[in-house]
Amino acid sequence: MENETFNLSLRRFLKEVGISSQQEIERIVREHALAGHGQLKVRMLLTAEGTDLHHEVAGAIDLG
Repeated sequence: MENETFNLSLRRFLKEVGISSQQEIERIVREHALAGHGQLKVRMLLTAEGTDLHHEVAGAIDLG
């Protein structure tokens, strides 16, 4: 049961991260009129309080 609870909680967190991140990227592209102008370089950093977790993902988003 604990494993199921963990998995559900983790998925809920990741869904929130994904949705809120997409909204923020869309907002910045809109506010800075970046659509159609190459790529937007992005980086996401994941940390967990009280641990040595430091996971970074970098990439580029094609702005069309």
